[in-house]
Amino acid sequence: MPIPAQIHERRRRIDRRRSEPHPVSEDLAEALNDDALHILFQPQFASSDNALAGAEALARWDHPQHGLLAGDSLVAIAQSGGITRRLARHIARAALETATGWPETLRLSLNVTAMDLFDRTFGEDLMAMLAETGFPAERLTLEITEQALVADLDRSAERLRALADHGIRIALDDFGAGFCNFRYLKVLPLDALKLDRSMIDGVASDARDLAVLRGIVAMASALDIAVIAEGVETRAQRDVVTAEGCAVWQGYLGGKPMSARRLVALAES
Repeated sequence: MPIPAQIHERRRRIDRRRSEPHPVSEDLAEALNDDALHILFQPQFASSDNALAGAEALARWDHPQHGLLAGDSLVAIAQSGGITRRLARHIARAALETATGWPETLRLSLNVTAMDLFDRTFGEDLMAMLAETGFPAERLTLEITEQALVADLDRSAERLRALADHGIRIALDDFGAGFCNFRYLKVLPLDALKLDRSMIDGVASDARDLAVLRGIVAMASALDIAVIAEGVETRAQRDVVTAEGCAVWQGYLGGKPMSARRLVALAES
């Protein structure tokens, strides 16, 4: 059995490794300098007529050794290198600049992390980017996950409320994947619930899954909150979420993440 001194030294080594920069964090910093990240857009469709309603911005980085990096992996690398704020601002600005050339009917959705909400300048920086790019706040949706709210719900609610006062819409992302604290529905200025793909998988074949969907939609309707169905991959799923009252759907049935040029072509078609 290890003696206390050995345990202490082992913990020190673990803590030291955790605090060391990610091996590719410096590469990410250079990629941001060179504007080497790709911003793709996952199309979202109105359930009423299946017309393109907007898109969610997603960052992709093609690392020469590690391949395609995105999502949580990209955030983890940035966090290890101390450039999380820089990464978030880079993605937001690039997406907003691109979306200014979209048809006025299309909305843009940006993902918000816990680090964004923890940053007291996040709201000010976002409003400044909107002013500089000219993208209307009323056409912007911020998608926030439950994990980003756990640290300080009241502070998060206050900062999101300030943005909502400017016309920005707030959506609770991945609803159904986590603990689903219903206090979120009372405290946050929510315009939409975005259902996790796990909530959509069986709606066309499983009676219980369908019953859960109906319950969520009914609850959201009573609170005047729209429902977005994520992960729609079949026509049967799309037909169900449409019939049950989901306002918007997205998923590979409508298209995989694509370039801004392809998105505009999709809107025009």
